[in-house]
Amino acid sequence: MSVEVTESASTGARPRAPVEATDAQRRAACWGETGPDGRFRSPPLLVIAGAGTGKTLTIAHRVAHLVMAGVDPQRILLLTFSRRAAAEMTRRAGRLVARALAERAGRPLPAAAAIRLPWAGTFHSVGARLLREHAGAIGLDPAFGILDRGDAADLIDAIRHELGFSATKKRFPRKEACLAIHSLQASTGWPLDRVLQGWPWCADWRAELETLFAQYARRKRDNAVLDYDDLLLEWERAMGIHEVSARLRAKFDQVLVDEFQDTNALQARILRTLKPDGQGLTVVGDDAQSIYAFRGADVGNILDFPASFDPPAGQVTLETNYRSVQPVLDLANALLAEAARKFPKTLSADRGGGARPQLVTVADERAQADWVIDTVLRHREEGMPLKRQAVLFRSAHHSDLLEVELVRRNVPYVKHGGLRFLDAAHVKDLLAVLRWAEHPRNLLAGFRALQLMPGFGPANAQRCLERVREGALVDALVDALRGFEAPAAARDAWAGFVSLMAALADSSTRWPSGQLDPLLAWYRPLLERRHDDAAVRANDLEQLAAIATRFGTRERFLTELALDPPQAAGDLAGEPLRDEDWLNLSTVHSAKGQEWDAVCVLNVTDGNFPNEYATGDALAIEEERRLLYVAATRARDALYLLEPKAFYVTGQQRWGDRHVWGARSRFLTAPVLAQLDPVAPAFPGDALP
Repeated sequence: MSVEVTESASTGARPRAPVEATDAQRRAACWGETGPDGRFRSPPLLVIAGAGTGKTLTIAHRVAHLVMAGVDPQRILLLTFSRRAAAEMTRRAGRLVARALAERAGRPLPAAAAIRLPWAGTFHSVGARLLREHAGAIGLDPAFGILDRGDAADLIDAIRHELGFSATKKRFPRKEACLAIHSLQASTGWPLDRVLQGWPWCADWRAELETLFAQYARRKRDNAVLDYDDLLLEWERAMGIHEVSARLRAKFDQVLVDEFQDTNALQARILRTLKPDGQGLTVVGDDAQSIYAFRGADVGNILDFPASFDPPAGQVTLETNYRSVQPVLDLANALLAEAARKFPKTLSADRGGGARPQLVTVADERAQADWVIDTVLRHREEGMPLKRQAVLFRSAHHSDLLEVELVRRNVPYVKHGGLRFLDAAHVKDLLAVLRWAEHPRNLLAGFRALQLMPGFGPANAQRCLERVREGALVDALVDALRGFEAPAAARDAWAGFVSLMAALADSSTRWPSGQLDPLLAWYRPLLERRHDDAAVRANDLEQLAAIATRFGTRERFLTELALDPPQAAGDLAGEPLRDEDWLNLSTVHSAKGQEWDAVCVLNVTDGNFPNEYATGDALAIEEERRLLYVAATRARDALYLLEPKAFYVTGQQRWGDRHVWGARSRFLTAPVLAQLDPVAPAFPGDALP
């Protein structure tokens, strides 16, 4: 078996030659055996996949081995954290199976011989499909709508206003904070008091938040919609119904989970009820890369996994790294060695030696920006494109001064972690119309769709919704719209809107062209009236139409966009993308899974790494250590950790000199420093404090 290591062109990465699989990768791929009855069985398995150790190909080989051992691909459940990851693993597994079948047959086989994995996707997308299949047995409307994060926040905001919480004399949490609190409670199962420890200023509003969340749940039921967290909560509830749980357990022989270190308590409980004895369960992850506790991820899920079964789960550790040079890995190993609780692992480089990482001590953040830009440009002149370099930081605002200097020195850049494509107003407008047509009880979508027309403010939109509120079918919706007396200002547009909704309601209308073409034709005049940059936004709508061609039905399109939304290039930085090359700027959280030839990490000082809000919490400090580990392991050839000595106080005149001293990061202990070359450049007019 060979492991083919490739990289995404989007990061400017260089392809590397295939390498032979290690013994550990073979053990992981071939875990289990075929019994006397011809059925393949495998005890629970944990694959600890260190950074850059070929995890994706190992999972693909595992899937391919299962299929070649006789497991029906339709009975394999592959759970990932992105649709793209599931598609890539399926593609690679299919290619491996096709190759093996061709070798067995002794002749080339058509591409159709490759496998298909119908149950490969994210936890939430798989949950949505299972809930629709079993909706009747669990008391759900099979046509339930799905709220994306933006719609869920808007609904909370509307209820918040209706309850009078927005008019209080003391600050009440905004909609984003309310949704984050609600989501964390759902994913962890913690009582509200414990959740609010992360939002201490909200603790006085505990009773009001409980009222808000109760009303939010009721409104979702009334509108027959589920939010992102409900998909998992309802999946877990379904597993508590004997008839449903028996069918779901019998449905899948093998369950594989990627990025297991990022699962929350709710996802872990679903897996345990799906595979109570662990038979057929394989989880893959790296405890050292668990960095999403703020989303409810629980590193204990992976750390405690082996002992969760009797006998304990099998364990395979992947330690051969195909990404970085050994000195970078020596630093990563030293960082991880000091973790309080971990699976021991020592990463070794398949590529061999290289340059040692550097700890660069600079006077202040301005000197830091100058040094980073000089280094980036030096690498560029040496033949390393900007696209193969990155600047990483703990918090988004850490790059503010650097961005100013990049613009001043004409260095194009892209900052990852900007607005989502689906958060754009014009995209949300179009989706609202489609969602209302798909699910007439989704009055939230209808409320937005109606207000696209002139003369329709909140009052008239609500008046129209009152007329259609009792209708549960599409035909009833169209009939109600035809009988509604639109406001005078909207009468010219109203007939066109009703005709559009009738066309969208017609089940014989072809998807997507037969539905999106008339929708775009109806919306373009509104787009030009509502937005000054209509031509630019029209391109986004064309992109949305192109995305729609990948889905066989409108329901699948709307579901997948709500659960795994795409990112538009224009949402990153726009202007730099007109250049032939650009530098990558990213938070460490957004950089996970990426890699570059050279990486600079900003502000590696106490209060930044670790973040000041983590102090006093041992578990949070450990996650901050893992975050620095993730940052370091993004680098292939060159790694620079920057530590400014002075941070200037904000809120003073621009020539003011009030500052605080930066303390060395507590993670830079003697063993870690031994893996770094110290650099202390001097800048004209600056002296190190």
